[in-house]
Amino acid sequence: MKGYYKISVFLLFCLIIIAGCKRNHYKVNTSSIDADITIKRLEKSLFEPDPAKLQANLPLLREEYGSFLQLFSYVINAGDINNTIFPGILMNFVTDKVNYGVYEKVIQLYPSMDPYEKELEEAFRHYIYYFPERHVPSVVTCITGFNNSIITGDSVLGIGLDRYLGRDSEYYPRLEIYGYMAARMNPYNIIPDCMYGWGSSEWDYDALDYADDNVLTAIIHEGKVKYFEKCMLPELNDTILFGFTADQMKFCRNNERQMWQYLVENDLLFSTDQFVIRKLTGNAPFTSYFTNESPGMAAVWLGFRIVESCMMNNRNLTLSELMGTKDVQSLLQKAQYNPE
Repeated sequence: MKGYYKISVFLLFCLIIIAGCKRNHYKVNTSSIDADITIKRLEKSLFEPDPAKLQANLPLLREEYGSFLQLFSYVINAGDINNTIFPGILMNFVTDKVNYGVYEKVIQLYPSMDPYEKELEEAFRHYIYYFPERHVPSVVTCITGFNNSIITGDSVLGIGLDRYLGRDSEYYPRLEIYGYMAARMNPYNIIPDCMYGWGSSEWDYDALDYADDNVLTAIIHEGKVKYFEKCMLPELNDTILFGFTADQMKFCRNNERQMWQYLVENDLLFSTDQFVIRKLTGNAPFTSYFTNESPGMAAVWLGFRIVESCMMNNRNLTLSELMGTKDVQSLLQKAQYNPE
């Protein structure tokens, strides 16, 4: 019995170790944090009433939507909302047959935003956990004429629902939106895109004023924003986080070392050529510097892996410090990044 007892204890110990290894280190306890979000729907306010009453309703729209109405106006190319021509341009937008058809499709697909409110609240609870001094933005949905997925401003986050009609939406081929881009225009991409957009806005690349504008800085900056997104949505699958297919994700994991070595050996990391930077970090069907099997933005995934390694090896480094740091070389050194 003593031998059996020892084996049982040993097996229990092994299970505890395995469970600890598998623990999601992104998960934190946010149960005591409040992040109330109510999503306002500008598209309903614009398309539901009689268009003849639109101009008379403008003061109410200004009051309800505040600064977002101006942001929205810029997105649909309607200019300054204080300009005398703004009401007429907005009227044309609302009465356009195609726009109204899109609005009907949006209402059919999104009769209620309640599920998204709950998901956003959970994400922003994580935001307040890591950044208690910051505030949760107000959130507004709209139709943008397919111009913008996410709109950010001071304390406001906008969602262009016409950019989330599903990868097979009839509108996207008509607009010549590439298939690899339409593949990410689904309802389940809304919340991840919101958090990525918010992170990109709060820690803007240009505003951070990095010492060097090169490939290494670009991929680590994008890696920081992706790491932020993962911290806000700890249960998010990496395929959705990066917009990769399962095969593309597998390619990255199997070829991490080779991709990194390629960047190092071909002196690409310190390239300041904007064309090279865009090719490595921009949205594309694949990364031409690697192979056709690689996903676009595979180098961003490498940046994320560097940042993740940095945070895993420096547990005293806070997310706030990470996002604000401008010393890319220091992050790389702290990461001790050495893919196998």
